[in-house]
Amino acid sequence: MKKNLFAFLLIFSFSFALQAQEQVRMTLEEALSLSLENNVNVKNAQLETMISKATIKETTASGLPQINGAFDLNYNPAIPVVFLPNEPPFGDPSIPSDVIPARFGVSFTSSLSANVRQMIFDGSFFVGLRAAKTYKQLTDYDLEKTETDVIESVKKAYFGVLVNQERIRLAQSNLSRVDTLLNETRALNEAGFAEKIDVSRIQVQRNNTFTQLERSRAALEISMQVLKLQIGLPMEYDLDLEENLEEFNSLEEVSALLEDPGNERIEVKQLNTNIELVGLDIKNNQSQYMPSIDFVGNIQRAGAGNELNSVFNSQNWFGSSLLGVSMTIPIFDGFLKSAKIQKNRIQIQQLENQRNYIRESIRSEVFSAKTNLKNDLSLLQVQEENLELAREVFDMARIKYTEGVGSNLEVVEADAALIEAEINYLSALYDGLVSKVDLEKALGILKTSIEN
Repeated sequence: MKKNLFAFLLIFSFSFALQAQEQVRMTLEEALSLSLENNVNVKNAQLETMISKATIKETTASGLPQINGAFDLNYNPAIPVVFLPNEPPFGDPSIPSDVIPARFGVSFTSSLSANVRQMIFDGSFFVGLRAAKTYKQLTDYDLEKTETDVIESVKKAYFGVLVNQERIRLAQSNLSRVDTLLNETRALNEAGFAEKIDVSRIQVQRNNTFTQLERSRAALEISMQVLKLQIGLPMEYDLDLEENLEEFNSLEEVSALLEDPGNERIEVKQLNTNIELVGLDIKNNQSQYMPSIDFVGNIQRAGAGNELNSVFNSQNWFGSSLLGVSMTIPIFDGFLKSAKIQKNRIQIQQLENQRNYIRESIRSEVFSAKTNLKNDLSLLQVQEENLELAREVFDMARIKYTEGVGSNLEVVEADAALIEAEINYLSALYDGLVSKVDLEKALGILKTSIEN
């Protein structure tokens, strides 16, 4: 109930924000909650669970009384003729033929009836009811699988936006730094203390930095559109993320994740349910060897007359009723049910083989995800150290150049190394966050991690 209330308030607040202004601010948690409400795949999976609920009602209805009514009004333009032998004692000597034509019936007939049928015993009904409930469980697992996939996509898209925003921030800082250096070098060149090649060298570096900034801006626009698509936000609105990359770089959380044994993966639950469904199909085919028993009842009133206005006279109407039990006994079907059962057993073997393969694949996936995360953490530490060293080298090269004991080439090379170190650091940080998401999914705790 609390979760539904939170989702309602979240959607209401976003709807108001969209009407009031074009910019929407949100955290990762809010983005995930909104995506679970608006994502098209999640909506379709939710609709599938509603279909499964209706299927249970549909199956249950077949075991309840089936009552139908009928009304007939018939007109016979030509009443059928029945031929009788023209023989004594009912013969008519005045008729030369050896048969006498006789009309039995009236011009107008009508009837009003009600029929009821109630299943007493049918083995396939109870198996079908259980199968419908199992199918409902399967659709619940499908919904959970879809939500997990959406959470994975939203998290990675969210981190991608943050990385591109940080790249833009660093590129702008680098561009400002290079512009300052370029202006200083131009002034030195005009004063005769620097060569023209020094200015050209820094101009090339400035152009490369500007190009990197424009690429980062384009990448940000693309990643922002991908994120808005995932969370169901209209493309024409601006999205402002309230968090930064450093807030998700918790070593304690990563250490706990590496020690987490994980949960049973939803893919295994889906296969278990599919195996159960095929097993129920076997029981359904086996139950069809047994007879089915139904109670039947009928009540009817019928009337007739030679004129239409006399058909509905009460004295021309008569009632009848019927109560009985109907039993259908299967005798021989050409081994159809036997073939179906054999096919079901082979399907179970296929699903069991697939389940064993999935379990081994999951173990391999968990191992790979943990290895990748550990490796990415190590690389992140190395890149963080490289970034600090690159900053120190640039500062030293800049000081030496300003004091006249260093060359312009050293400053340009140090600046390029600093930019490369920044890019490598951001890439390592993003890879670490993605590896963390991959490990959460491999452990089967990606969805529960946001519910807690």
